[in-house]
Amino acid sequence: MPQAPKRGFAYPEPVERLIEHLAKLPGIGRRSAERMAFHVLKGDKAEALGLARALTDVKEKVRHCALCFNLTDSSPCPICADSRRDHGLVLVVEQPKDLIALEQTGQYQGVYHVLMGRLSPLDGVGPESLTVDLLLERVGGKGEHSAVREVILGLNPTVEGDGTGLYLADLLHARGVKVTRLARGLPSGGNLEYASKAVLGDAILGRQVV
Repeated sequence: MPQAPKRGFAYPEPVERLIEHLAKLPGIGRRSAERMAFHVLKGDKAEALGLARALTDVKEKVRHCALCFNLTDSSPCPICADSRRDHGLVLVVEQPKDLIALEQTGQYQGVYHVLMGRLSPLDGVGPESLTVDLLLERVGGKGEHSAVREVILGLNPTVEGDGTGLYLADLLHARGVKVTRLARGLPSGGNLEYASKAVLGDAILGRQVV
């Protein structure tokens, strides 16, 4: 016996597919995804195609810098490639967004190293999940981007961030490198990306020996 046709309205398949993909984004539910999809539909074609090209470029052109692991469309990234920066001073951060926040202060002229996370044993994140080994290679390496004399720990002031900092400090001290951390002008439990430029600037200038 043939099935009865489904009753009720359904979006065209391309619209439904767009809604489903948008709903997978963090913090976006079905209702919000529908509003975003209809915004795309109501906008002009050039705007929609520009969004599509931007998404394609992000996936095809953006990668991690081979030296510091910042997001970039060239490797090494512009910061690592800048001969005017102090390559003997390396500021370690958890994520690329932390690097951007610090860079916007305009008060730091060294280079960076992005760990791509922080130690969190309860979540199964150990040193092998981060770029710790590559940081140690930079410190003990040879060549243009070696001779690191100081490593600044710019990790978020949380339990996991502090634990990661202590772990790195032990490894770096064993290699004879000076280790400092950002001054506690940053509130405990806060995140770098939400701090003001003034607070971040003071934290850089007032860093302390670990």
